[in-house]
Amino acid sequence: MKKILVLNASPRQERSHSRRLTDVFVEYYKECKPEASIKFRDLGKSNIPHVDEKWIAGAFKPQEDRTPEEIEALRFSTELIAELKDADVIVLGTPMYNWSVPSSLKAYIDQVLRVNETWIVNREDMKNPYIGLLKNKSLVLLLSRGAQGYEKGEYNEHMNFQSPYLRTVFNIIGVTDIQEVSVDGEAFGTEAFEAAVKKSNAKVKELIQTHLS
Repeated sequence: MKKILVLNASPRQERSHSRRLTDVFVEYYKECKPEASIKFRDLGKSNIPHVDEKWIAGAFKPQEDRTPEEIEALRFSTELIAELKDADVIVLGTPMYNWSVPSSLKAYIDQVLRVNETWIVNREDMKNPYIGLLKNKSLVLLLSRGAQGYEKGEYNEHMNFQSPYLRTVFNIIGVTDIQEVSVDGEAFGTEAFEAAVKKSNAKVKELIQTHLS
């Protein structure tokens, strides 16, 4: 039985399209796998602390050399990393904010990209300086964007700092099996967006059937 970790980064609740995609994922996955183990972490409703000087000092020391203050500064990071390590499938729902990701998700990423915990330095190859420590995991990116044309080869590709950034981040920590579904065009409303929602919902279900069965 796969362990699923669902991360929601949108600060919106009922009006959030990325949350609706994670809802579709969870409901359909439970339908297919009633015994599923699913854990939730709501980043959009949480006050994710920013990395500070004590955090940095502690992260770059062996555990036995850390001061009590440094251990405390790393406590929440350790909790978040444990969730990632325990999960087989990570489901991340996030909107595009200013062509990137919400600040809560960036703060989360800073907490979990931690040397000797999720990655190590590859001193043998300066051109490939990171070795990821999280293996045998899948990532499902469920994304929402106000406009359209952000996919590879499309007219707004040069403005997409959302999905390429997230793929890079998770690649660095060892997660290379990455699937992506997006719903785009909310800012333009009307029937075209309703059709986009239906299409993205169907893609989520197809992904579960073909990739996570």
